Formats: sequence, C-alpha cells, structure tokens
Amino acid sequence: MSREENEDENFGALGEPTPARDTSVVKPIGTPAPRAARFGEGAEGRGARRERGLAGPRTGFVQRTSQFVRDTRAEMRRVSWPTANEVKNTTIITLIAVVFFAIYLFGVDRVWSFLIEHLRTLLGG
Repeated sequence: MSREENEDENFGALGEPTPARDTSVVKPIGTPAPRAARFGEGAEGRGARRERGLAGPRTGFVQRTSQFVRDTRAEMRRVSWPTANEVKNTTIITLIAVVFFAIYLFGVDRVWSFLIEHLRTLLGG
C-alpha cells in the first residue's frame, strides 16, 4: 500500500481524521435495560411498570392525601412571607412601570401612525 492510499484511509474527504468509534461497556447478551421488566411480569403478558422507591404495596388514597396535607403545611411554615409594607411598595412600583410603558408604547404607536399616514400622502396613495 502506498503512502497516499494510507493517508486516504486515515483522513476524511477534507483532510480531517475520521471520527473514532464510540466504545461502550461490554454487556452480556440478554441484559435488560435499566428499570426494565422481564417479559410476562405485567398483567396479561405486558411489561410491568416499575417505579423507584416502591418496595411494597402502595398506601391508600386517604393515607396519601393526609401525608400530602402534612407535607404542604410543613413546607408553608418554611416560606418567608413578605410584610404588608413590602407588598405595598412592590405593587406601587409595578403599577408605575405599567403606566410608563403604556404611555411609551402609545407614543411610539402615534409617531409611527403619523409617519405612515404622511408617507402615503407624499407617495400619492
């Protein structure tokens, strides 16, 4: 094999090296994917759905609901609520910003309308 043929094999069409193949860990044939169920484990031969953290039977609706309410109450106790003065100040700032941008956009709209209307009259439209 000549030197030119060897260079053609190691480099792509633009003179760039060909990308290396991705290597992966060798897995034994027939190894299921993570969290996959074996065939026939589910109802009527379907695959069973597996969830992380569930070792035994699920708890009842009432127990899960009461646990949710307890967790929600515990989380709400950790919330840092703003004072009435902070709420008032941020509301005022928000209203001022909304009014400012409404007036600004109204002005920009009026200027563009004026320019477009006068441009039409100048062009004879």
